[in-house]
Amino acid sequence: MKIGDSFEVRHTVVQADTAEALGSGGLAVLATPRLTALMENAAFTLLQDGLPEGKSSVGINLNVSHVSPTPVGMEIRVTAEITEIAENGKTVDFKVTGFDAAGLIGEGTHRRAVIDTQRFLAKCQSKLNS
Repeated sequence: MKIGDSFEVRHTVVQADTAEALGSGGLAVLATPRLTALMENAAFTLLQDGLPEGKSSVGINLNVSHVSPTPVGMEIRVTAEITEIAENGKTVDFKVTGFDAAGLIGEGTHRRAVIDTQRFLAKCQSKLNS
């Protein structure tokens, strides 16, 4: 894993992906929450492939502009590209972009933290006992 590495996700928009279906708006167009989930997935997939057993990553920051609507039935491409890796390896920054056949639909930045899976889940579960 190095700066400049990227991963692309392709997805055809269906009704379940729309703002109307997700409750983030009232129109049958690609919902911002769905676009950002695909952006996070691209970053997660890219990072996960380079992590050792027992490690994973979680999203800790996402700053995205959704600049153009996409109709149901159109394919989108979402890319995450590594722009920075913390010296200690604990965080990785990404440039995220989304396109449909007409052009740019969204862009922004995303940061993920590398975590020990067991320790993270134990900390999460401890909230039930507080």
